[in-house]
Parts: sequence; C-alpha cells; structure tokens
Amino acid sequence: MTRPDTDRPAQRAWSLAHGRELVLGRPGLLMGILNVTPDSFSDGGELAGLDDVLARAEAMIGEGAAILDIGGESTRPGGEAVDAAVEQARVLPAMRAVSEKFADTILSIDTYRADTAEKAVEAGAHVVNDVWGLQREPDIARVAVSTGAGLCIMHTGREREKLADVIEDQFAYFERSLEIAARAGVRDAQIVLDPGFGFAKDADENFQLMARFEALHALGYPLLVGTSRKRFIGHATGRDAKQRDVGTAATTALLRAAGAAVFRVHDVGVNHDALAIADAVLAQKTV
Repeated sequence: MTRPDTDRPAQRAWSLAHGRELVLGRPGLLMGILNVTPDSFSDGGELAGLDDVLARAEAMIGEGAAILDIGGESTRPGGEAVDAAVEQARVLPAMRAVSEKFADTILSIDTYRADTAEKAVEAGAHVVNDVWGLQREPDIARVAVSTGAGLCIMHTGREREKLADVIEDQFAYFERSLEIAARAGVRDAQIVLDPGFGFAKDADENFQLMARFEALHALGYPLLVGTSRKRFIGHATGRDAKQRDVGTAATTALLRAAGAAVFRVHDVGVNHDALAIADAVLAQKTV
C-alpha cells in the first residue's frame, strides 16, 4: 500500500444511506452504543424492551450523541455467537423504533453479516459498522454500494497471524479490506476506518496504538475509535468494566488531540465533556 506523507485529514463529508451525510473533522463526534444483547461485556441485558431502547436513545441524543450504533451480538472475547435470525430479531425492531422516533439522528448497525446489514439499512440505518473489516463477509461491501450506506471498516487481530509492529499490522490489514471495498465499487467518501482497540490486542499493543495513532492518518480516511470500557483501560486504572468511563474519557481527549474524528462510547455525557475540552484546545492551535 502506498503511504502518502499526509497530515491529519481536513474536514470531509461522510456519505451515508438515505441521502444523509455527516461532516467529519471538527468538532469530534460521538457514537452512542445501544447493545440489544443479553451478554455484552459491560451493558448486556440492560435494555429489556423497546421502551428501554428508546429511553436510552433519547438520553444519549440529549447528552450529545450524533450517531447511535445498534448491535445484536456481543463481540467481547469469548462472547456467544448467535445466528442471523437471532441477531435480526434483536436489532431490526430496535432500528425501526429508533428511526421512527428520532428521524434526525444518524443510525449505525453493528454487524458483520451482509444480510443483516441490508435489512438494517432498509429499517433506517445510515451506516454499517463491520468489526471484521469486510473480511468475514465481503458482501457487506456490495450492500454499501447498493444502499449508499456509510461503511466503518474495523481492524481486528482475531483468527490470523499478526505482524509484530502494531502500525505495520494496521496497514497490512486495511490494505486487504480496502481492496475488497474498491473491487465492489465502494466510494472513498463512504469509508471510515477503525483501528479496533481491544480486538486481539493486549494492553501494551493498545497503548502503543494510542501513542502512535497519528501514523494512521497516512491511510487517508477519517478515523473512528472504540476504546470505551475496554480491558486495557482497566489494566491501567484497576477499574472494573462499568467503572471505566473516566478512563475512557481520557482516551477520548488524547485520541481527539491525535486526530480521531468519531468516538464510540457507552457513557456519552462524560465523553462529551472530554471531547469539548480537546476541541477547545485544538481550536486554539488554529488561531
């Protein structure tokens, strides 16, 4: 892969399904996590029905979430896999309900299945968030082309041999994912990349990835990060999963300073404040 000597990307429009778009670059944007799962690592089983989903969605929007990410299968280490029918029974009613009540909010479907992605976009999703980076079901790229959905391509170290250097491994993985996207005809304006904090990465690898994060701008795409409540934050703080929101906010501020554009979080309020401070400092650097 050619690695252009680029600075942090300037503001750019992220092209989404249903004729929508988001401007990425400044200010940073928050993506609130809505897990309709019984076993997610920090919030599994909290949303028992659609009333709970809608109440959580409303709270997150009120706290500053620009995007809501709805997922129906836990991706935690050791999480129980479910089939497409179970996943869709969880996410599609939630997607429809949230889309109908909060029509102005951008919605994302957290799935690696092309069939689920396609049905979720029909139900109101604007973005497909694929934690396998098109490499489990490459047909997700076709869904992005046919629907115009925004596409979040995530890096993972699962089920493969990683390169020793964390940044080299990012480039190697994304080279393959972006080739899949290009062959399918996905436009660059639809793509955001996620370096996949916590996905088959130990604490040192996660902190190395944070420390060297700016190198990822050479990929040429906006960057989304999902550090929220991850194990490496607990490694540094000694906190259990539900007590890691302050630690998460610290990573949000640091990664915003390093140029990340979108932040996928459980606690929108505390991360909103961290992001506001980081953006205020960044604004002074351009004065």
